[in-house]
Amino acid sequence: MSQQTKKFSLGTLLARHESVLMMVILLEIFLFQKLGRNFLAGSNVSNIFRHSVEIGLLALVMTPVILTGGIDLSVGSMMGLCAVTFGILVKQYEMSPWIAGLAAVSLGALGGMGNAFLITKMNLPPLIVTLGTFSLFRGLAEALTKGSEAYSGFSQGFTDIGNANVLGIPAQLWIFLAVLAMMWILAHRTTWGRSLRAIGFAPEGARYAGISVKRNTGMAYILAGAIAGLAAVILVARLGEARANVGIGYELLAITAVVLGGTSIFGGAGSISGTLLGYVAVAILNNGLSRITAHQIFDQPVSSVARELSGMLTGVLLLVALAAGVLLKSLAIRRARRQSLSSQSS
Repeated sequence: MSQQTKKFSLGTLLARHESVLMMVILLEIFLFQKLGRNFLAGSNVSNIFRHSVEIGLLALVMTPVILTGGIDLSVGSMMGLCAVTFGILVKQYEMSPWIAGLAAVSLGALGGMGNAFLITKMNLPPLIVTLGTFSLFRGLAEALTKGSEAYSGFSQGFTDIGNANVLGIPAQLWIFLAVLAMMWILAHRTTWGRSLRAIGFAPEGARYAGISVKRNTGMAYILAGAIAGLAAVILVARLGEARANVGIGYELLAITAVVLGGTSIFGGAGSISGTLLGYVAVAILNNGLSRITAHQIFDQPVSSVARELSGMLTGVLLLVALAAGVLLKSLAIRRARRQSLSSQSS
């Protein structure tokens, strides 16, 4: 009976969190429609997702990583390295964009494998490892391009991935939906996904239960690297050029979407559906700020402050989500202690 009560309470808590997040999204839509220009126009709705699919992809694969209690700060830099590698293969070695894209995804997986090795085999903290590879990957990308070189002139068949519509929907959104379905199945319908929550909740307990903590944790980082490579290819297709500075700051946006979606930064609890809502909230925020009529809020062109304001508000969202996670965990611990004391006294 108590176990069923726990399951019900957890489900109620997640549903409540996602309901609140949905209300936040609706509030964003209302405010930006009132303050902006044609925010709900079909072309702008398409642009919201066309210009943010890469962040959504990173958020989806960041969810399993954070479920384990880890973090991956290197995915944005990995995007830069994969983008540059893709450009070099296509323009210097005249490789097919599709084969080069596969190579970029493989390189991302290899980088994720490096993170996994250092974290699971060397027992180094994920924060320190991925902070180091954050600088390493970006430095390699800068070295390959000498800090300024960019590769462009890709075929239209390739750039259509980032700029064309398929059945009235941005082409890259179909890729995102496919990855979303894959991640939902992996996280919610496989033993691997269930093991990630056990690892994040209690690594030692998961190990005693027969779960391969190192292997399952490592797979999360490898998958994150591979999808970062895929996101890099999509971003190159949208921009029409490959350069070393792509993906800067994307890791922060992805982490914000995941934590905002209800995944505990301490690991052990979270959902792909929550991450999806968190991603939508972040995407709407970034797009909406760029469309606000300047004289309604600022005495200067909004384009000169939209990026800075977006960064500030994203940081605020992340801090609020983190604080809420800590508060919910503290309340849960206090509630469990009170229940334990009441059961002992009875």
